[in-house]
Amino acid sequence: MKIHNLLFLLSVLIMFSCQNNSKDTTEKSLEQKNKTIKAKDDTPKPKYDLNTIVITDDNVVDFLTWYGEHNQEKKVQIECSCGNIEIELYNETPLHRANFIYLVKKNYFNTTYFHRVVKNFIVQGGNSDETITQKERKNIGKYFIPAEFNKTLKHHYGALASARSWENNPDKVSNPFEFYFVQNKGGAHHLDGEHTVFGKITKGFDVLDEIAQQKTDEGEYPLFNIKIKAKIIE
Repeated sequence: MKIHNLLFLLSVLIMFSCQNNSKDTTEKSLEQKNKTIKAKDDTPKPKYDLNTIVITDDNVVDFLTWYGEHNQEKKVQIECSCGNIEIELYNETPLHRANFIYLVKKNYFNTTYFHRVVKNFIVQGGNSDETITQKERKNIGKYFIPAEFNKTLKHHYGALASARSWENNPDKVSNPFEFYFVQNKGGAHHLDGEHTVFGKITKGFDVLDEIAQQKTDEGEYPLFNIKIKAKIIE
């Protein structure tokens, strides 16, 4: 009788122990699951959603500052029918650098041409008469970039600078979509302090000179479209 009682007591203890182990395992599993969910919830979200952001004059500085911090690239290759041009963007002009990298990654420039050619002066790109170009501009946003003048960055031969309007523009803010290269070998220093210089050609000066040789109409538009493709090098 005593043996039966002992066996019964032992079986009860075993069952209780199993139940506790099962309970502990379940609680640990739930605790781990809750930690995992909390960890996911605590993951910082990007400040801006690149799929929905529309740039305006109100958010342009904050957005480009944020974007530049997360996109450090500064070397770009521009392809056209005349060949390839490699450029380096300056860290000293962070808003313009970030904006250019952003447009390259958005494939905006792939809808555009070198649309203005003035031999022995400049070659300008970043626009076209294609409907898709205007559509892309609308999707990206309507905004201007504050000037970023730097006394050490001048309009030397091969300099990359931002186009801008000269009318009703006392702050000399930049057009975010259009840029130009200085093609005059002596530079274009009368534009220093007027347009933001934010990069330079590092390879492809012969291509720049060939573009400058293209025939244009009276409005300085090339007679044949010089389409652009741009991609990040590093």
